[in-house]
Amino acid sequence: MQDIFLGRQPILDRNQSLVAFELLFRSGQTDAANVTDDVFATASVIVNAYGELGIQNVLGQRRGFINMNAELLMSDLVYLLPRNQVTLELLGSVEITGEVVRRCIELKQMGYQLALDNVTELNDQIKPLLSIVNAVKVDILRLEAEALPCVVKALQLWPVLLVAEKVDSAEQASDCMALGFHMFQGYYFAHPQIISGKRADPARLALLQLLTLIMGDSEATDIEQEFKHHPDLSYNLMRMVNSVACGLPQKISSINHGIVVLGRKQLRRWVQLLLYPAGRSGSSMVSPLIQMAATRGKLMELIAVVDLPRDKDYQDRAFMAGILSLLDALLGIPMRGVVDEMNAPDDVRLAVLERKGRLGRKLALIEAKEKNDVAAVQRILGELAFLGLGDLTTAELEAASWANRIGETVH
Repeated sequence: MQDIFLGRQPILDRNQSLVAFELLFRSGQTDAANVTDDVFATASVIVNAYGELGIQNVLGQRRGFINMNAELLMSDLVYLLPRNQVTLELLGSVEITGEVVRRCIELKQMGYQLALDNVTELNDQIKPLLSIVNAVKVDILRLEAEALPCVVKALQLWPVLLVAEKVDSAEQASDCMALGFHMFQGYYFAHPQIISGKRADPARLALLQLLTLIMGDSEATDIEQEFKHHPDLSYNLMRMVNSVACGLPQKISSINHGIVVLGRKQLRRWVQLLLYPAGRSGSSMVSPLIQMAATRGKLMELIAVVDLPRDKDYQDRAFMAGILSLLDALLGIPMRGVVDEMNAPDDVRLAVLERKGRLGRKLALIEAKEKNDVAAVQRILGELAFLGLGDLTTAELEAASWANRIGETVH
């Protein structure tokens, strides 16, 4: 298990109502960012917010400002972010070239909102962007008191929202209010809140193998099989799909369904993004808990094949129920939180929360067998009727053999 952290600082309007958050890289329970690599920092923010913590938990209905350096701004990874929920905030270190301006126009036409960060003057460098961006964040700490009104007056000639950032005192807040700023951010209003969670860090080599399959135009079934070897990635995939495809009319019923909804191109971007934080962990060991979850998933699928041999969707949901059944322990969060974040189908939810329903009884059977509870195994086999002890043993051996190959794909 790995601790993950994310900073979230409120952005308020003139009525001091919360309108947005800036999402910030944090490496621990401290207000210090310690950023040495802008790409790694932003990739970690996106992965943690959208894949690990769940964007509804982080932003709710608010908009999120996310820092962009030139490399990320120009990359396809931007497209992972839902345009109706984020503002791409160009760091002050970004050199405003013709290429950057053209890229910002393209993103604006696609529906993304953009902001300039750390502005201290209206110069020829930023002028080409002032008709494109939605907001300009003025760093008031780096401006002399007498210079601030001049900068604000110059910027007010452009159709942009003005955000006063690094507002640290009541006097500064009052001055910025009088100057006509539209939004405010700084320690006077709120320090960044640190949101923390746990993740089972996916092995870098496993991600590279998955990326190879995706970029090599492998069959969707091959990509699905690779996901099935990595329950933590499967869970992360489902959370990402539910974050970027909110408002979807139907629930994501399987790993394959999630891959289809996200799309091959988006899937590639997501795996590339995951490689940034995974590359720092340096670990390629397979967690025994992950291997156990994978075994359960496969065994659930094999039993479902015997039960309903022609219903592939049901077999996929059985696999999902199996891997979900241990993710509360794997991720350190309550099981109800797991199924809520994944928007799990009703029969999967019933199975993992209460061990009820057609899938739930299969899961109860597997758990009884793991505990060597012979009486419970016989009782549940009697309930299910379609499966004998010999069939179960054969399926167990096949599932264990399949899950043991996880190590072969990672080392």
